[in-house]
Amino acid sequence: MAARLNRTAFAHARELIKAGKVERDVRDDWSEHAPSTDQENAFIDKHGFGSFAEWHLGRDDEKSEGTKGSVSFPFGDFSKVHRCAVISLESRAAQYGHDDIRDAAKKLLELMDAD
Repeated sequence: MAARLNRTAFAHARELIKAGKVERDVRDDWSEHAPSTDQENAFIDKHGFGSFAEWHLGRDDEKSEGTKGSVSFPFGDFSKVHRCAVISLESRAAQYGHDDIRDAAKKLLELMDAD
């Protein structure tokens, strides 16, 4: 995957955190808190793919634009940033060498933990 940082999503996450829209859950909660495929599809139907993409720190321009495969590294549930999601995506980004996404995740965690 040729994922790189989705700067629009990074800015969106920062604004949500600054507004206090954070779920301060623990590391392993993301598998339970992540939106289901049905929830993702309902969100896209209601808000459009652009809004959906704003909830993913990764984007892949080699994939067809407007498809779920073109975005990666989700960080929330369409209402709040989940700390567990950011921890998870930071680890995955580091594992696959996506340093810009890993570094953005670290900055988001620092911002969340500063409160």
